Amino acid sequence: MKLKLLFLFAFALTLIGCQFSETMVMNADGSGEMTVEVNLNEMMAFGGGAMLDSASVKVDTIIHMKQFLEEKRDSISKLSAAQQQKLKKMENFNVRVKMDSETSEMIYAISTNFKNVAEANDILNGLEQVGGMMPGDKTQAMKTTKEEGSQELIGVNYTFKNGVFKRDAYIKDKKMHKQQVDSLKQAEAFMGGSNYTIKYTFAKKIKTTSNPEANFSADKKTVTVQTPFIEYFKNPDLLDLQVELEKQ
Repeated sequence: MKLKLLFLFAFALTLIGCQFSETMVMNADGSGEMTVEVNLNEMMAFGGGAMLDSASVKVDTIIHMKQFLEEKRDSISKLSAAQQQKLKKMENFNVRVKMDSETSEMIYAISTNFKNVAEANDILNGLEQVGGMMPGDKTQAMKTTKEEGSQELIGVNYTFKNGVFKRDAYIKDKKMHKQQVDSLKQAEAFMGGSNYTIKYTFAKKIKTTSNPEANFSADKKTVTVQTPFIEYFKNPDLLDLQVELEKQ
């Protein structure tokens, strides 16, 4: 079974109806779990299932990257040093892929458990490479980023020090980013329903945040911020966030 897959930031049409979410649960010692998910259910419901080569598809699998890379070590050894290093950074990630053509479900998610939140800094890069990790077509993971058509355009740095958490997004390749933004202009009207949501839960109550649009849970331990995806793609700083926790 071979599936035609979507890649983050690849083509405007693939973003129609997509919902992006980034969730984190952080423990008192700074360890925790980060997950980035792309939900394509809406797109599937409007005919996106035609992208699948098979008439009926049901997949719900978790790929443990450490095991996957070990199984593919011979193929990986033939890649360039830069490509090997990129894959090495995914070692502690797990990828979940869920597809059901009958119920119009399609979800890609990548997650990692961290001892320090900085270990999650490569998670978006990992999400861009999810396409090559599908069952039945795993050799695709050995292709280069260029061959896959994926571009590493936006990165995020996470830090947590002295009770202060920071999320700082940045553009990796400004020239390529501008080209991609320009190419999406004609599709903006169709992308209004696509959002990027961040939701972070901490062990202590939140004292202050830098984003005036942030919403909080009743216990003040969870903060949520949402923005239209196209606006975030144009200006990643929209989801920059600083969270100061209470000391007690």
